[in-house]
Formats: sequence, structure tokens, C-alpha cells
Amino acid sequence: MSSTAARVAIVTGGSRGIGRQVVARLAADGYAIVVNYASNDAEGRAAVAEAVGRGGQAIAVRADVGDPEAVAALFDAAEQTFGGVDVVVHAAGIMNPPTPLAELDLNVLDRVLRVNVRGTFAVAQQAARRLRRGGALITFSTSAIGLALPGYGAYAASKGAVEGLTLILARELRGRDVTVNTVAPGPTATDLFLKGKDEETVARLAAQPPLERLGLPADIAEAVAFLAGPARWVNGQVLRVNGGIV
Repeated sequence: MSSTAARVAIVTGGSRGIGRQVVARLAADGYAIVVNYASNDAEGRAAVAEAVGRGGQAIAVRADVGDPEAVAALFDAAEQTFGGVDVVVHAAGIMNPPTPLAELDLNVLDRVLRVNVRGTFAVAQQAARRLRRGGALITFSTSAIGLALPGYGAYAASKGAVEGLTLILARELRGRDVTVNTVAPGPTATDLFLKGKDEETVARLAAQPPLERLGLPADIAEAVAFLAGPARWVNGQVLRVNGGIV
């Protein structure tokens, strides 16, 4: 399978949650998609089937984003299959159960940093080397940074590193016609967010934004599609997609 006409997007964490919705949204816009996933082959295949059902081309590639060799192979697969890479959406990430710093197991911190920080650097490094002119890199942070919720120190710290990289990398890519931006969702109805929360907690968080609801993966995917395509004058920014919560 190959394509010289369609723009090509790699979506890490593309088999579930927000990443899965991004795959569907970009496929509907005519992108050829490389769906990256960490471990669940069935979910990877399902994301590809959904993208094809939206009229796009797609393949699934299993890769650990914290492994630079695996990430390089992911980009190789995109280039070999579709001829190049125009957009990279790095949606892969993990969240530890909220834990006060005094009680945090630093082995848990290491796992969070490996995926959320090392993974972002590994993906961004390949994107910086390989994105074609007119391309876009979109990484993910979290509005939990602004909310400063107790217990979210490890997760917020990992995403703060992502935000710190955004403008620096945009400036490093001067002259390449490649944009670098970060999307920072607020509370969004995904398995990652809902896991371990009781109904009262979910209802309280849903009531915080002026729009009085949780975000949906489709809300986030719309912002990603904007940054991936028409938003060529938005660069080096962190876009808080959270319904006005912070």
C-alpha cells in the first residue's frame, strides 16, 4: 500500500481513548494513518478498521514509545508504506493513581517519566528529523498542571516537561516550515481518566467548566485536526482544550 497524494499522519497511542478518536478524525479528513499502539493487537486492528471505514488508508504498528529504536522503526514503517510523514500526533501517555508526594513510590514515577517524558523526546526527535515541509508535530500535556490538584504531582510534572519542550523545539525547527504545538485537555471521558474514580468525583469534575460537562475525545480530536492542518500560524503553543476550566 502506498500513497503520494494523501498527507500521512502517525498517531501514537492511537488504539484507544483520545488517540483513537484522532485516528478517526484525521482519516475522515483524508489522511493516511499509521496507528501506533503499545500492546493490544486487537485494539490496533480495530482502530485501523475504523479509519478505513472513514475512507482513509491505515496500518497499525506496535511500538514502545520509550524505546528509541522502536520509535525509529515506527517512522520507517510510515515512510516505507506511505512515502513520508507530514503529521505526528503523540497521544501515547500514562497516568498513575493520584498519590501524595510523601507516599509516592519512585518506581511508579520512573514508569510515568519513561512513557510521558522519554517517550515524548523519542517521538519528537524522529519527528524533527523526518517531518516533511508543511508538517506538524502535536504533543499532549494536561490541564491538570493549571488545576494543581493534590496527588497529581508525578503526572503533572511529566507533562510540564512536555510543555517546556514545545517552544524550544519549534524554534529549533526554524526554516523547516514545521509547526510544534501541544494540546492540554481538561477532564475528558476516557478510560484513562475515569479509571479509579467514583461517580461523585466524576460529577464534581464535570461540573467545574462553565460548559458543565466532561470533555469528549471528539472535542480534543477537533483541536488536533486544527493544529494538524489549517493552523499554520499557530506554533510553539500550548492549547488548553478544557471547556474553560482553567
